[in-house]
Amino acid sequence: MAQEPMAATLGRNADVGPFFSVRTDAGAPRDQGFLPLVELYREEVPPALRNRVETVATRLGTEERRVAASLVYQGLAGRLWSIALGPAVLAGRIPDLSGDALWWHPDRSTPDELWLPAPSPLPSASEEDLAGRLQTAVLHDHLVPLHDAVTAVFPVSSQVLWGNAASALVGTLRVLHGWCRRTGHQEAAERAVALTASLLDAASLRDCGTLDPSVPAFSRRSCCLYYRVPGGGLCGDCVLRESGPMAAPGR
Repeated sequence: MAQEPMAATLGRNADVGPFFSVRTDAGAPRDQGFLPLVELYREEVPPALRNRVETVATRLGTEERRVAASLVYQGLAGRLWSIALGPAVLAGRIPDLSGDALWWHPDRSTPDELWLPAPSPLPSASEEDLAGRLQTAVLHDHLVPLHDAVTAVFPVSSQVLWGNAASALVGTLRVLHGWCRRTGHQEAAERAVALTASLLDAASLRDCGTLDPSVPAFSRRSCCLYYRVPGGGLCGDCVLRESGPMAAPGR
């Protein structure tokens, strides 16, 4: 039996919530102000990344560019995990996010900032291979080079950024798991936990925190720095809830 088009799979993925949505219609993204997401890290000193951090810093009212850079990274990590993990869990398929396939708008917010014109799936994978495909599609192809670009330009530690990637992954899991449970997709809920646990075993994420699969919940070993935003507070998985600001590693 022929599989449904990838656009239809992503359309059903959007039912989970706004972070799981991505535009999939055909068109000319650059004419509408979109850029290939890889332009955030393709160049040695990517202007798109600098501009995005400046924009976020202004919106948050912070003069600390490392804080804005950390939150830019975490936000993009959450979006990438959501549009890849959701289809993997719900349909056993992963969209091709490589190269210039995925477009991003620097001035729009979720769910209007990502566009996959004419999306296509990665080759079919067994249940055992899905975690590896997800790791390549999101972590290796996007989050690693984005991490390198951010740390090259802004004074943010690797521990903070990898903690952000892990925290964003578990945040994606929590939303997806809750939706699966509410809609009667128990096997998918269990698959989401299993895939997330496998992804958290990747070398860059392995020491970022502890997953409690029964909730699911996460306790990270670093802080995303949101508490330094005027009026900001502590996230639910923040290490500062336990140790206090002066004791937090990688803050």
